[in-house]
Amino acid sequence: MAKAVPGNTVNVHYTGKLDNGAIFDTSRTRHPLQFTIGKGQVIPGFEQAVIGMHPGETKTTTVSIDLAYGMRRDDMIVTMERSQFPADMAIKVGQRLELTQMDDQKLLVTVIAMTDTTMTLDANHPLAGKELIFDIELLSIT
Repeated sequence: MAKAVPGNTVNVHYTGKLDNGAIFDTSRTRHPLQFTIGKGQVIPGFEQAVIGMHPGETKTTTVSIDLAYGMRRDDMIVTMERSQFPADMAIKVGQRLELTQMDDQKLLVTVIAMTDTTMTLDANHPLAGKELIFDIELLSIT
């Protein structure tokens, strides 16, 4: 029976949970996730968990912070003048925004605080600093 190795394209169903059992994402309510092992399309710990699995196999794995989204970094939190954003833009604390940097790279940030004149933005991934638990089912290898 075939097993998943680097270079294979795989289809998996997964459910991602935090250590308190809260589900942060699942493919069970949509299409399976497809990715090529070794291409860096998913976090390293998830990719490592799939390597060696056979189609039809299921497993639960815990992905450490360093193989997930890394530690939270204070230097990824900035305060900007509210005037740098369109005046008619309705922005709320907790909202995710996509910003374009000077080099045209896109950056997702979360608004974590606001005043009348400033906004504090957090560019850390929402799952940074967290160990992640995944229930994985390997559906197919192509």
